[in-house]
Amino acid sequence: MKRFFTILSWLPNYQQKNLSKDLTAGLTVGVMLIPQGLAYAMIAGLPPVYGLYAAIVPQIIYSILGTSRQLSVGPVAMDSLLVATGISTLAITGSDQYIMMAITLSLMMGLFQLVFGILKLGFLANFLSKPVISGFTSAAALIIGFNQLTHLLGIHIDRNNNIFIIFYQAIVHLNTFNWITLTIAIIGVLIIKKIKLLHRDIPGALVAVILGIAIVKFAHLDAYGVAIIGEVPKGLPPLSLSILNIDYFIDLFPIAITLAIIAFMESISVAKALQSTHKKEYKLDNNQEMISLGLANIIGSFFSSYPTTGGFSRSAVNNQAGAKTNLASLVSASLIILTLMFLTPLFYYLPKAVLGGIIGVAVYGLVDVSYPLFLWKAKKEDFLMLFIAFITTLSLGIKEGIVAGLIASLVMLVYRTTKPHMAILGQLPNTNDFRNVNRFEEIETREDILILRHDAQLYFANTDHFIENVKVAIDKKGDRLKLVIFHCGSISSIDATALQAVKELIQELNENNIGVYFSGLIGPVRDFLQKTGFVKDIGENHFFLDVPNAIFYLDHGAKKRSKQQVKRALQTNIFKEKEI
Repeated sequence: MKRFFTILSWLPNYQQKNLSKDLTAGLTVGVMLIPQGLAYAMIAGLPPVYGLYAAIVPQIIYSILGTSRQLSVGPVAMDSLLVATGISTLAITGSDQYIMMAITLSLMMGLFQLVFGILKLGFLANFLSKPVISGFTSAAALIIGFNQLTHLLGIHIDRNNNIFIIFYQAIVHLNTFNWITLTIAIIGVLIIKKIKLLHRDIPGALVAVILGIAIVKFAHLDAYGVAIIGEVPKGLPPLSLSILNIDYFIDLFPIAITLAIIAFMESISVAKALQSTHKKEYKLDNNQEMISLGLANIIGSFFSSYPTTGGFSRSAVNNQAGAKTNLASLVSASLIILTLMFLTPLFYYLPKAVLGGIIGVAVYGLVDVSYPLFLWKAKKEDFLMLFIAFITTLSLGIKEGIVAGLIASLVMLVYRTTKPHMAILGQLPNTNDFRNVNRFEEIETREDILILRHDAQLYFANTDHFIENVKVAIDKKGDRLKLVIFHCGSISSIDATALQAVKELIQELNENNIGVYFSGLIGPVRDFLQKTGFVKDIGENHFFLDVPNAIFYLDHGAKKRSKQQVKRALQTNIFKEKEI
């Protein structure tokens, strides 16, 4: 029970000394969530109140089931944009159908996460590499930011996922911008960014919201073209049982599975970063995290919540404010409930320019410039993956960017395995260590022996590359070569195609009076070679524990090698060995 309902691991033994910290953190994050929720719902193309709905039930469910004690679950900018991207082509933004699709998307996304968690498939997220995520995130942040120009400038720009189209529309309509709206937006951004100089705990976004409401209301700026959010429905989130409409499921399937993976990656990366400062207090369980996020979205969808996940900024604030347990999230959810019940009329005059400013500040931190520069210097292949994800997302859209990034990751993975590193080894003087001749000075080699190390699995895609490199190295050695030793400690597996190629290579070398030895084979590879009869075909005396044993055998002959040495080199219990 404790493993599934993780609240049972901390609530029964709750320490009173943590109460003040949890209350402070919960109230701080709750205050932060109010303007954020309203703003992020706008990104998703939903009425602002749905951002508050999404901040209640998912938080409560995660507090009961989640393994992180500082993660704050709720609406986030990235997922909100993905929601808008996926649904805007299926329904009119803001319509009843659009709203119902967004809520249904939460149900479907949660179902995928729940199934992935139960089947322990959290590793699927690893197929999106960090360069791809960075490129996609930075591009998505720019799209989110540019889409706010309509609120920041007070001009009409159609929502779009192509940043160049957004920029073009902004230029075309620039002559109609509302200078009062722009002034409010600038003041709002300055308050959010600079008020921390007075005290880091002051919620800048909330201060900007309060001042924005006051200025618009008392100066009647809505009469001068300043857009406001208008009436915010009062009361608790309504039940949404019509999400069970199966007609939406097929259309939403691609975006739901994409959201499930992206949202989990966002959340688990934040959770891991926070847990690193609380290692002695609790442990993260990746699969339980997937399950808890899935149930948070599933149950939340029945209470009008659109897709949610763990947010970076709120979670960081939660941690900095001293949160010790998930009681802090329960406090945050309670504050949102009180706001919906009693305070929504106060938001009537809230200018959309302020919400646009909140969004702009939030996504600014998602644009990472230093990481691409690092990759350009360190690994240009990774930079290429980042660039592909970045430019595809910017020019074609979010979904296309994710797909392009995923394909780029897989292509690069295959490419790297087809051309693995191979080293020629030599002996370090007065030692039994053999190292790459190109990396060590004063290394000793023999004209009659070639020692090769292949640093990867050996399979159909890199077999030709392996054989070609071996033949090039043999040709360079010349006519005095008597023996090729394959140091196999870096070979994790061999497939049937590679095995056949190796057999043909050995036959060719034997015809040229060149012997072949194998050293350092790992257990699974020995199992395979025993089972296929390869060991029997070429002889047990061709396999050694290490390179020095192989050379000693060449120099001194079979009489110097005992049965015990042969047994150790070929020790195996085919397919019975328990892997760790």
